[in-house]
Amino acid sequence: MSVKPEQYDVIRRPIITEKATLASENGAVVFEVAMDSSKPEIKAAVEAVFGVKVKAVNTTITKGKVKRFRGRPGVRSDVKKAYVTLEEGNTIDVSTGL
Repeated sequence: MSVKPEQYDVIRRPIITEKATLASENGAVVFEVAMDSSKPEIKAAVEAVFGVKVKAVNTTITKGKVKRFRGRPGVRSDVKKAYVTLEEGNTIDVSTGL
């Protein structure tokens, strides 16, 4: 399967947090993805870009918080995360980036 330019628009960036590191011990990798992307699109993009077999995709939408910036209220953007579970024997090194 060849990589299409649209697949780089689906996967925005890997998320490297403490919770994501714990998930990686169980064979899952966490990515920030486009808000309008579906689970089949995410699966196809990860398989094409990284050359791995995906077992399952779970998504979550984190609503943006209201924060103050220099005394003025502002709103952070909503973020969609994809927890991608890989088949046995497949790994992705997210420290190298996209």
